[in-house]
Amino acid sequence: MSGEYLKSAADASLEIPREVTESVRDIVDTVRDDGDAGVRELTRRFDDVEREALRVSDAELEAAAAELTAAERRTIDNTIENVRAFHEEQFAHLDGFETEFGDGITLGTRLVPIERAGVYVPGGRKPLVAAPAMTIVPAVIAGVEEVVACAPPQADGSVQPAQLYAMDRAGADEIYVAGGAQAVAAMAYGTESIPAVEKITGPGNVFVIEAKRQVYGHVGIDFLAGPSEVLILADETADPKLVAGDLLAQAEHDPRARTILVATDRDLAAAAVDELHDQLSTLRTEDVARESWDDNGEVVVVDDVSEAVAVANEWAPEHLQVMTDDPRALLEDLHNYGSLFLGHHAPVVFGDKAVGTNHTLPTLEVARYSGGINVTTYLKVQTHQHLTAEGADSIAPWAAKICEMEGTHAHQLSAERRIQSAESRALARELELESGGAVDLSESED
Repeated sequence: MSGEYLKSAADASLEIPREVTESVRDIVDTVRDDGDAGVRELTRRFDDVEREALRVSDAELEAAAAELTAAERRTIDNTIENVRAFHEEQFAHLDGFETEFGDGITLGTRLVPIERAGVYVPGGRKPLVAAPAMTIVPAVIAGVEEVVACAPPQADGSVQPAQLYAMDRAGADEIYVAGGAQAVAAMAYGTESIPAVEKITGPGNVFVIEAKRQVYGHVGIDFLAGPSEVLILADETADPKLVAGDLLAQAEHDPRARTILVATDRDLAAAAVDELHDQLSTLRTEDVARESWDDNGEVVVVDDVSEAVAVANEWAPEHLQVMTDDPRALLEDLHNYGSLFLGHHAPVVFGDKAVGTNHTLPTLEVARYSGGINVTTYLKVQTHQHLTAEGADSIAPWAAKICEMEGTHAHQLSAERRIQSAESRALARELELESGGAVDLSESED
């Protein structure tokens, strides 16, 4: 990668340690074999929690809402409404089609929602209160019939109140107290209490990631995501204080979070790094943010904006923040990112928490081939075709010839039986004469 590195870090990868893979395999097998009893045993083992009923009750939902202040409820509701508004607009711009491609040949696609989606809401160091909106709301808007949510327990066996309130308000139909790999396994294979789903979405730790990888194929998943990332592309017009603060906002997620500054101005880069160190000592999350920055922070100085764009596209980061004089001028040139934040006043925190776009995004270069969660995550694009006898007659000679070339004889006969008109019989014979083959039209000529 080009550019002058003022600070560099080792490459990250989605490679899962062998001991995690083996541990998750045991967890998945336990849940698949023992159902609810397996989930309860694993919850005792990993969370030190005894809980008989896995499903969250209405009383628990009411208690969680009552535990929050009015301001906290309003804040969660605001995020859910913004996420709903964005994804409703997104859904409105999706459509299937049906078109007649020839006489008697009608082809089309339909957007069909999956019937049951499973959403994992992580606990971890900090309960992600915005996470339920990002995974549940798009499923509801897509038309998923049943949304099943799982979240890990607190020490008292309950789900963190703000997360529980958010899951309920976002539209989850059923909420279960189960965390980690056992929650993923339960939603994949089903237990006596937790229904099996068609697709599992949502972020999580390395055990959740590995569990999603192991159950993929039996169910669908959104994608495999690693530690959170931000790449800030900045020129001399950027404010070093804002740049530093936005880098730290990502660094405090996790010690493995990756923060990258790509600057076209060396003085801006140096000032931002100095400011970052000054701000670190003021953070209540200093320990995590400092470890993240020390181990995974990078600063690259490039010659110009075009080189910065090339670096950003090569990185394909989860969050790409553009802090330049004319950020929209770069929109068409930037194409590898999970979500794009344009301008000095569009920090990642807005997309993560409140503005309405989705924050469940690909990491570690997955943005080269995939976007984040959206309404299409929960939709199947299904094709259909309707052919009349006339339409079948016109396409049959071509289909029969392809089948002959493949050696799929029953397919060939299936096509040839639809040949009816003299014109199509003539075409079939013409194709055979050109290739020296033989076509049996005895049935079609009856």
